[in-house]
Amino acid sequence: MKISEIGGEFAFIKRVTGVSHPDPAIIRGIGDDCAVLEYTSDKYLLVTVDMMVENSHFSLDWYTPYQVGMKLMEVNVSDIISMGGSPRWAFISLALTRDTEVEFMDEFYRGLYDSAMKHGVALVGGDTTHGRELVLNLALIGDVDRDQVRLRSQAGPGDLICVTGTLGKSEAGLRLLLAGRREGYLAGYLEPKCRLEREGKAIARHARAMIDVSDGLGSEVVHICEESVTGARIDWDRIPLSSQTVEAARAVGGDPRLYALYGGEDFELVFTIHPDSIGALKNDFTDFTVVGEILPKEAGIFISRNGERLELKGGYDHFRE
Repeated sequence: MKISEIGGEFAFIKRVTGVSHPDPAIIRGIGDDCAVLEYTSDKYLLVTVDMMVENSHFSLDWYTPYQVGMKLMEVNVSDIISMGGSPRWAFISLALTRDTEVEFMDEFYRGLYDSAMKHGVALVGGDTTHGRELVLNLALIGDVDRDQVRLRSQAGPGDLICVTGTLGKSEAGLRLLLAGRREGYLAGYLEPKCRLEREGKAIARHARAMIDVSDGLGSEVVHICEESVTGARIDWDRIPLSSQTVEAARAVGGDPRLYALYGGEDFELVFTIHPDSIGALKNDFTDFTVVGEILPKEAGIFISRNGERLELKGGYDHFRE
């Protein structure tokens, strides 16, 4: 039986993670952007890992090695930020092809270190081997104040659903490249940037649940609802888009809001917040848009478009696309 036949990536994860060692140091295991572990009297430890595989997560026909290195760090830092934490220490594991050139790896590490320096991350270990194509894996450890950790499971009915920045920009760039275009808005795909630590912490002081946008707004809202046992409504017309994303979608005949819902790799933050806390949040952070509302579970999870109720699907799935 293929993984796609049991429901794809997330069904596979549930299948193989049903039994967990009863370790009291585990505050939160599988099910969030990071594992949350006991650390000090006032902080938790955050641990995340992300892998990038050549011709799946990146193509060297499009990416420079500098961009690959930068992206590997940014996608991991995004997980720590989405939990309200501070990124600290990184471990890298690489499978390199036998013809990988030293100059390529110099540029890869230049991108990795530039991103690490921006986010205050120290690379402290790793492993290197060879393979048929490039496989790049980064594990990142951070910490978070105990009272500021933000999980997917903390949303409640009546919360507003918010998202930082704009969405769909990564998918827009990918669609242009797939159409053979080397001009237009490509940076959203080739050079994604996650939110900064100070931004994540500003949101965490007021938000209830939080997650980063790695698989699309649709998928992230579904994850929050599953963990919080709620429903949700996303308002189609409120989904924030940049003018570049709209222009790119127009150039290839696509719908930019579908890019936002199901494209992924924007590495913005989706969070839920009680309406009474919106004013206080705006004193600390303003680059966000209210896109919907958390509802009771029996209301379901859906998109509201011109008064019509549309099914909200999950986002990108490595085994179903």
